[in-house]
Amino acid sequence: MTRATSLFTLREEAAHCRACPLWKGTTQTVFGEGPQDAQVMLVGEQPGDKEDLAGHPFVGPAGAMLDRALKEAGVDRKKTYVTNAVKHFKFVPRGKIRLHQKPNTPEIRACRQWYESELAAIKPDLVVAMGATAAQCVLGKITPINRNRGRPLDLPEGPKIEGIKIEGIKALVTVHPSYILRQQDDESRAREYARFVDDLRIAAALIRSAHAA
Repeated sequence: MTRATSLFTLREEAAHCRACPLWKGTTQTVFGEGPQDAQVMLVGEQPGDKEDLAGHPFVGPAGAMLDRALKEAGVDRKKTYVTNAVKHFKFVPRGKIRLHQKPNTPEIRACRQWYESELAAIKPDLVVAMGATAAQCVLGKITPINRNRGRPLDLPEGPKIEGIKIEGIKALVTVHPSYILRQQDDESRAREYARFVDDLRIAAALIRSAHAA
């Protein structure tokens, strides 16, 4: 099975996923997007309201901030694969508004099969986990962000997926762009955005190093 066929098949299979109750009431599964030979895989938490409606990851305000930060850090957005730890939008309805809810551990575990399959299909040099939910999915355990951000980590050894053993891939933990947007004042947003770009610059350096090797 080729990488291209694998991702296409995974996307089709995930569209009918019923591994947890989150599919109920959502518009659709929001699967990852990007080239099959991506050097870096960016993992967020879950699709938001805009992503659920559009069917594409990171198309809202957090996505716009991510694109801007990647450009400043020297990471080619066209060479990245972007996905989420959880592929359905978890929310609580409040009238016509759908309020975001953080996925819990059983939901993260139920959806991890798709992340593992994406990882096996793409085999990137680096996985960037953005936020606590993404870090828990990528590293297989609850991982404090500030204690671990900005330094390369080894991915835990996982099962073989489609006969492919996942090994030798590094991980980097940072915040989710939505965390920056939630800051209460311009000074805090500017400070956290600068730290986020610094983390992505480390990611860019790790990608260059892996490519050179």
